[in-house]
Amino acid sequence: MTWLDPITLSSSRVCLELLDQRHHDDLVEATNDGELWKLWYTSAPGPNDVAAEIERRLELYRQQSMLPFAIIEQASGKAVGMTTFMNANAANRRVEIGSTWLRKSVQRTGTNTRCKLLMLTHAFETMDCIAVEFCTHFFNRQSRSGIERLGAKLDGILRSHQILADGTLRDTCVYSIIASEWPAVKAHLTFQAAQPHRI
Repeated sequence: MTWLDPITLSSSRVCLELLDQRHHDDLVEATNDGELWKLWYTSAPGPNDVAAEIERRLELYRQQSMLPFAIIEQASGKAVGMTTFMNANAANRRVEIGSTWLRKSVQRTGTNTRCKLLMLTHAFETMDCIAVEFCTHFFNRQSRSGIERLGAKLDGILRSHQILADGTLRDTCVYSIIASEWPAVKAHLTFQAAQPHRI
């Protein structure tokens, strides 16, 4: 089994399954919830771009540079967002979790925490990673706060790291969780994921 072979990761509340065009209609509804594509510092697709974004991620999957997931809410059976394993480096046992977006109505409900618990458990306990990275825009305060709530630590800021579609330059904040931190992070996330209230 290679790092980017298709897998399904699931718990009682959320399931991560290989992204597919069958998720299209749910994801159009999801991106319309909060008009996420209008946030200039994120990369959520607009409703007319969802099919192309699914295909883009699947092409990267076929090239073995990404493993894209649809985030399925178990209660409704609907796709509520996307996430990926990306920038996999098997030789150095590192992977990035990224290209994540969730419909507005499930943000701060624990869905992201539960997804990350599934992915981090797979990364550290099946893939035997020594580090898992997270990257986000300097101005994406919500994403940065979410990454920090997971227990990731800021490694540094890559300045003028990417040219965005609107021509602005992205300063990229790079975070990571390393293997020695995983037991404490897992205990923290397991506790948070079990909470019924908004987190």
